[in-house]
Amino acid sequence: MGVGFAVTSHGEHYNGRITLFVVLSCTMAAMGGVIFGYDIGISGGVAGLFASFVASWITKKFGCKPTILAGGAAFLSGAALGGAAFNIYMVIFGRVLLGVGVGFANQCLGVGALSANLINFGTEKIKDGWGWRISLALAAVPASILTLGSLFLPETPNSLIQRSKDYGEAELMLKRVRGTTNVQAELDDLIKASSVAKTMNDPFKKILQRKYRPQLVMAIAIPFFQQVTGINVIGFCAPVLFRAIGLGESASLLSVVVTGVVCTGSTFISMLIVDKLGRRVLFLVGGIQMLVSQVMVGGIMAAELGDHGGVSKGYAFLVLFLICVYVSGFGWSWGPLGWLVPSEIFPLEIRSAAQSITVAVSFLFTFIVAQTFLAMLCHLKSGIFFFFGGWVVLMTAFVYYLLPETKNLPIEQMDRVWKEHWFWKRIVVEERSTHIMETA
Repeated sequence: MGVGFAVTSHGEHYNGRITLFVVLSCTMAAMGGVIFGYDIGISGGVAGLFASFVASWITKKFGCKPTILAGGAAFLSGAALGGAAFNIYMVIFGRVLLGVGVGFANQCLGVGALSANLINFGTEKIKDGWGWRISLALAAVPASILTLGSLFLPETPNSLIQRSKDYGEAELMLKRVRGTTNVQAELDDLIKASSVAKTMNDPFKKILQRKYRPQLVMAIAIPFFQQVTGINVIGFCAPVLFRAIGLGESASLLSVVVTGVVCTGSTFISMLIVDKLGRRVLFLVGGIQMLVSQVMVGGIMAAELGDHGGVSKGYAFLVLFLICVYVSGFGWSWGPLGWLVPSEIFPLEIRSAAQSITVAVSFLFTFIVAQTFLAMLCHLKSGIFFFFGGWVVLMTAFVYYLLPETKNLPIEQMDRVWKEHWFWKRIVVEERSTHIMETA
């Protein structure tokens, strides 16, 4: 059984349904997101920044399957080293392997971060140094699923077309994915897009061309804005924040679990409504929701917390509620859409380079926020919420003016949105006109 759908492309329809094969494939592949979220929740490393560029080359040359397998194996090895470490060098090397695994298998973070928060809460009372070992070693669970599952995960139709001249296997896989035999229109578009991509030998050089300027801007801006929403303030240091407003150690960790549940639940809501309401609506609503809650939290902490001490229990729970409002806004906007939108706007010829840039920028600013947050908290105090609120204003305006709607549009036809956009068409169409005049 499956849920039917049809995607329109230049007057034609891509027919299909959501099949069990698609659900299982997506569930397995999403383990890449779980290990990223787990990595952020446990240690927040940055080795993935460099691994993402290596992953780009492997994906382009060998396909997605070896990339996922390598990511799972690296993360599994890092978890084993971290859990069994008996000196600081093993911890550091294990940490590097965790980052490499994330760089190869990065997708999204909600469920993984919640898992890490639950484990942190559960292992907090474990004595004799076993708590942190269990936290690190349990990363082997999603990594094992990812590694073993990648052995059975088939290549995508896109990958098969790009790396082979025999389109029969790609057609069979497309029929299996769509759950229908009527896939010719989509197959033709995939072949056409792949033909263009095969003429591009250096995607990192190509993405710098003017006609790819919108994609380059989005590859940098979207992951940057995602990190300066302030969500990593919650991800990295929520227990510190909650203890600062008067909650005890165990209550602080439990509060982080609560916010994790809220964020994960809102992410699932986003999955259900994103193709009905569109990406822009969720971005804008989530941005307003995050801004209002951040301003209110900052105001309460400025008025009640001051430079010393805590706040009353009533205000502490009000702050917890407002932070839940904030993370729910993130959970159905910049959380999932910060990965969804980049994954669907990059054409095949620059896709590997653009995805690597997206992941690298995300890791870079994750690292910067992690390293500077405590210093900013000490200097700005409650003002840190107004600081990140200012960025939320900027990113919401960016979405409103510069990000076109992409729902129900296949990747092969995504260039249309830039040619029809009020701002980007000036760059894309102008570049195309200049190129035609030079070749005439």
